[in-house]
Amino acid sequence: MTRRTLFAAGFGLSIAVLSLTLRAQGDMSAGTWEMNVAKSSSTGALAKSQTRTWEVSGQSVKYTMKGADAQGKPLLVQYAAAYDGKDYPITGDAGSDTIALTRVDERNFRFTQKKAGRVVSTGTRVVSPDGRTVTVTSEGTNAAGQPTKAVLVFDRR
Repeated sequence: MTRRTLFAAGFGLSIAVLSLTLRAQGDMSAGTWEMNVAKSSSTGALAKSQTRTWEVSGQSVKYTMKGADAQGKPLLVQYAAAYDGKDYPITGDAGSDTIALTRVDERNFRFTQKKAGRVVSTGTRVVSPDGRTVTVTSEGTNAAGQPTKAVLVFDRR
């Protein structure tokens, strides 16, 4: 091997290691994710489609969910929050009006959603070790007071 080839290989390896190190220190759910309907389940009607985007900056995250509900009506849910356990407003979600987020580590997150100050849903967001899948699991109650449970699986876009 020539010196140039060895340098290029070493440089490429250094960039890969640096990228993994930075990702491990951050939020692996950052990015855009498509719901895998075949792998998802819910006690209620499952949306026909969802695309979720988490834009992360330090301890803050901007979330946007677009899609179509079970009847095909458009969905748009948004919030901007910090990973500090405090309540932040949600727009576009009829079932909740605030969300509180906590980061466990770069792959695991907890959330609590409230409606008029009452907890309606709690759950987790877990990124797979390879960073290709996010699983969002939630339990709570709907507007009629019935229990709800959902396991939504998303693939990185």
